[in-house]
Amino acid sequence: MKGKSSPKKFIFITGGVASSLGKGLAAASIAGLLERRGLKVNMLKMDPYINVDPGTMSPTQHGEVFVTDDGAETDLDLGHYERFTSLTLSRTSNFTTGQVYLQVIENEREGKYLGKTVQVVPHITEEIKRRIHIAAEDAEVLLGEIGGTVGDIESQPFVESIRQLAHDVGPENVLFIHLVLVPYLGAAGELKTKPAQHSVKELRSMGLFPQIIICRSDREIESSLVDKISLFCNVQKENVFQSIDVDTIYQVPLSLHAQGLDQRIANLLGIWAAAPKIDDLEKVVFNFKNPLRKVKIGIVGKYTELVESYKSLDEALNHAANSCQLELEPVYIDAEELEKGNDEVLSNVQGILVPGGFGQRGTEGKIAAIKYARENKLPFFGICLGMQLAMIEYARNIVGLETATSEEFGSGGDLVVHFMEGQSQEGSKGGSMRLGAYDCELLDGSYAKKVYGASIISERHRHRLEVNNIYASKISEAGMVISGINKELDLVEVVELSEHPHFIACQYHPEFKSRPYSAHPLFKAFIEKADQYGK
Repeated sequence: MKGKSSPKKFIFITGGVASSLGKGLAAASIAGLLERRGLKVNMLKMDPYINVDPGTMSPTQHGEVFVTDDGAETDLDLGHYERFTSLTLSRTSNFTTGQVYLQVIENEREGKYLGKTVQVVPHITEEIKRRIHIAAEDAEVLLGEIGGTVGDIESQPFVESIRQLAHDVGPENVLFIHLVLVPYLGAAGELKTKPAQHSVKELRSMGLFPQIIICRSDREIESSLVDKISLFCNVQKENVFQSIDVDTIYQVPLSLHAQGLDQRIANLLGIWAAAPKIDDLEKVVFNFKNPLRKVKIGIVGKYTELVESYKSLDEALNHAANSCQLELEPVYIDAEELEKGNDEVLSNVQGILVPGGFGQRGTEGKIAAIKYARENKLPFFGICLGMQLAMIEYARNIVGLETATSEEFGSGGDLVVHFMEGQSQEGSKGGSMRLGAYDCELLDGSYAKKVYGASIISERHRHRLEVNNIYASKISEAGMVISGINKELDLVEVVELSEHPHFIACQYHPEFKSRPYSAHPLFKAFIEKADQYGK
């Protein structure tokens, strides 16, 4: 930018017509391109729902909960933000209507408003703006995304807040980008721009005048339709861009860059910056389009009907496969089907992954899958609950503790897994687990240390149960190697089987730190061993 005295720039992204258009991917792509131009960016997701955070929401409804280093339970879009940039985000990068109202109500109870009537304007909007400015503190450019769809009643305070903010900091320092759907109607045999026009009309009625429109479509939008959108939405034609369905999400920033979006943004905001370095993303896309062969991975879980429940996990597997120039073929296996004895699917995969989760439903199916992987020397990778169940399976079938179980499933039997100190099933559910980054020390000579190439690692957690150290020594004596521990809390973090080609499990969630151009070592090692299986 034009020297240190340059004013801070703000880019706000809204969406219209329908939800799930890909605002998060568009925001992440733009941030990645601007960062690659040498700008210091930060990102913010503003969620209009009244939940304080997504930590208590069903993953089948909302998708996964993404955890930051500082222990915030956040929207899954923050995962996209980190994967498309070099950012390590924090709790200041995501806030909800619930958090805003909670803070304003607490302020009112403490008398901070000096007896005034507390209203949406100015009190709620001022709190929203305060949080936006906090997110922008250490950045030259802040990209803020408003969740939901323009016209939703719950998003109105956010739209009003960014309208006010543009007035506060000067309209020359703020850019509004609106993402719209341009659907194809099969009966008419053509793309329709009317939904986009109505969406922009709705936005303009609220005082926001978008300078850039990004059109989502499943096919190329012809020039005459771009002209129409430009005319009826009062946006220059060179400021109308297309976001067409692509084979991999990592093509999105390359597609937008090819259309000149990042340069147009720089021009509109008066930013001087170098051309972006996109070699790393180009290599990812090349490997995706030119795989040497497929690798078939079985993912055993409860939420098999929705990939969004395991979004970071799915991405981390793809990153690892891509780094080996392989095509990932995920096989989502319903754990409850395995409980019925329908385990034929396990013989058709090259590796088994048991991810994290909560509750007893499906756990016996997951244990059956772990037993199959252990006995058949099939590459296995367990995460969080997956590690706990691996310990339970080993305790039952090798150590001889037939009643081995987890305290999460009841208080009877040998509680190989129990609630951490200060944790229980009762009490507050939101933000009350062990959350965020913790150090782990890896055992000398272990497979885990070989994979990481380091003795001390830091990984993100989200759990309230742990391996019971009373049983850990018995399980270790029987042959399972405890290869990673948190010394500060004396917690088992990583276990492995040395006589197995690849049997490793961890208490933390490594998927949160994987990047497309830097695959996580645990996922990469798993994919490499799976690719070798049966050869």
